[in-house]
Amino acid sequence: MASFLELDENNNVIRGIAVDNAVLLDENGVEQEELGKKFCTDLLGGRWVQTSYNGNFRGRYGGVGYYYNEEENEFYPPPCKNRAEYEQELQRLENLPKPPPISTQE
Repeated sequence: MASFLELDENNNVIRGIAVDNAVLLDENGVEQEELGKKFCTDLLGGRWVQTSYNGNFRGRYGGVGYYYNEEENEFYPPPCKNRAEYEQELQRLENLPKPPPISTQE
């Protein structure tokens, strides 16, 4: 599975999904990030970027609340927050719409 993250207008990660690796394969059987981005955009709209679970690219595995620096092509974790801000952020994240189940099988 490949991991893709949706970015808001400020390059903050607002949600993530897993995409079957088969979606990323071009006509030569080579994985292409652009195919995964197009799949995510066609399915859910928004602007998407791939992240690596093993941290093999883009610095580290990104997640909700992370910031994506396009110039450095790297994800940065959210800053530390006090307990009250942390609880508010958890509440906000719990209220985000859940993505639909994803299947590449028809």
